[in-house]
Amino acid sequence: MPTLAIVQKPKVRKIRVDINLDQWERLADVFGFYRSSFLKTLTQSLKESKSGKVRKIKSLKELR
Repeated sequence: MPTLAIVQKPKVRKIRVDINLDQWERLADVFGFYRSSFLKTLTQSLKESKSGKVRKIKSLKELR
């Protein structure tokens, strides 16, 4: 699995991830972003989003 540089400054609630293109390609492959099933799901998600079948949530807990 590719390694990433993650920078967190003290007392700041943000992180910054630096990744080069080669690392991104390897990471995308590990997560399965190139699988046809993922691409089909992404296409369907975009269609649903454009047709208004989505709702805004404040927390992932609302999905239960």
